[in-house]
Amino acid sequence: MGGEMNLSVLLMSMQPILREEEFVFCTTRNAPSTALQEAICWFREEEGSTLILTRAQADAAQLSYASAFRMITLAVHSSLEAVGFLAAVTGKLAANSISVNTVSAYYHDHLFIPIDRAAEAMEVLWELSRNSLQE
Repeated sequence: MGGEMNLSVLLMSMQPILREEEFVFCTTRNAPSTALQEAICWFREEEGSTLILTRAQADAAQLSYASAFRMITLAVHSSLEAVGFLAAVTGKLAANSISVNTVSAYYHDHLFIPIDRAAEAMEVLWELSRNSLQE
């Protein structure tokens, strides 16, 4: 089951869900094993590994971070080969001066929004979805 590829269907049925936790991006060359196990995302780059953890997990592991975010999950099962979905979503957020970091996993796309803009981002996403229904 590869997920939805039709852009109109994706936008109409994205159903954004705002997660309660605060998340942080940490970078390290030697992450504690507990942090690796608890991370919701781990990506290796030449400069070091990036971990996405809850703020509480990062604090417990004594990992530093610069900013904290709220995660919005787009509940539609989007295909990894869908064209234009994240461009439409991030473009609408950018038009409202809302910063976003995206992570695409197998089933869903996840948006990391600065904490103080998360509620506004939810409004923007629901508006985008509603407007897609009308087209």
